[in-house]
Amino acid sequence: MMRALWTAASGLEAEQMKMDVLSNNLANVDTTGFKASRADFEDLLYSQLRRAGTVDQFGQQLPLGLEVGHGVRTADTFKNFTEGTINVTNNPLDLCINGQGFFQITLPDGSLAYTRAGNLQMDGSGRVVTSDGYLLNPPVTIPPDATGIVVTTTGQVQITLPTGNNQIVGQIQLANFLNPAGLQSMGSNLFQATDASGQLYIGTPGTETLGFLQQGALEQSNVSVVTEMVNMITAQRSYESDTKVITVADTMLSLANNMRYNG
Repeated sequence: MMRALWTAASGLEAEQMKMDVLSNNLANVDTTGFKASRADFEDLLYSQLRRAGTVDQFGQQLPLGLEVGHGVRTADTFKNFTEGTINVTNNPLDLCINGQGFFQITLPDGSLAYTRAGNLQMDGSGRVVTSDGYLLNPPVTIPPDATGIVVTTTGQVQITLPTGNNQIVGQIQLANFLNPAGLQSMGSNLFQATDASGQLYIGTPGTETLGFLQQGALEQSNVSVVTEMVNMITAQRSYESDTKVITVADTMLSLANNMRYNG
């Protein structure tokens, strides 16, 4: 019964972790470029009371063993990088990646971060930045006399001058990883490369495995509210079942403690 208490307690912790992940997904259902996470679980070690294939006192080999598990633990949180729906905004600096890849962002310390959120802005110097003021990499600067901005599907940034002529002012490049799920979330819609994310590939949009760009559109969160709500219900029911196990085990322990011998 003590084993049942600790086993059920591990289930409570696992379902609490699942609920934490689900709540973060639902909180970011309207976050541009957000990627939903999923909590994965694995069972713990087993007590082998009898191994399969053991020979009994009659010389017969037993086909099945006798083992008792010790509960569950959270193995990892898997980041789902499937594409979200596209929302047309007609803002010239709103960019969406149709396919794989990430925008490269230069952080204040000079390191690089990666994002799927293409809601870019211009700072006071005309530099293209994120909403937090981090520079796009490679950098792109829009001259103050530009009367129009065009970003092609292959990432070429063109401006229209007052004379009506077009001028190329930059080239957006995308990055991709062998294992995007291995990226580390930093917040602010940014990811950081890790050893698990694998080899980095940088190239022009539309080449190799990289997607094309779409100007005037944003990729929305890939969170499915219906799926998350169903998962929340199952997590709640599992949590209730584990609490029931603890209640029953406590009742059994109470009965055992109150047993009296009447000899």
